Amino acid sequence: MIVAANTVVKMHYSVMDNNDNTIDNSFDGEPLIFIVGTGYLIPGLEDALQGKAAGDTLSVTVEPENGYGERHENLMQAVPKSMFDDMEIEVGMQFRASTDDGDQSVMIIDIQDEEVIVDGNHPLSGITLNFDVEILEVREATAQELAHGHVHGEGGCGHDH
Repeated sequence: MIVAANTVVKMHYSVMDNNDNTIDNSFDGEPLIFIVGTGYLIPGLEDALQGKAAGDTLSVTVEPENGYGERHENLMQAVPKSMFDDMEIEVGMQFRASTDDGDQSVMIIDIQDEEVIVDGNHPLSGITLNFDVEILEVREATAQELAHGHVHGEGGCGHDH
């Protein structure tokens, strides 16, 4: 069976930036399992998997526009440190923030005397991603998996819907 919409793919992957820094790697752990076409993967990687089969290996370069998008400087801003008075904060912490455009995830990227600099960009935005992939298994998703939008293990998904 080949990778197409509504198939379940089990795969190992590693991903690095253009400076050969490893961002993530599943080869030493559990493989990634997902339904194609549910938006689980970034578009550039999902598109590269189309038509592949179990046993295939591939290397894929995904530019930011087909990954996590370009960085937008207007998504970084300084907020008063007093907003965090009751909290111990540190660089790298993530929060949900209410904005004019609705709730958004932000990360603290700098802490100054009176201000905290937060960034609403995805941490991998603006980065070209280089994947090495090994496809382990491809099968049709079940009707229940498609209805629920995620892969089920043996015995179902383990929670109520």
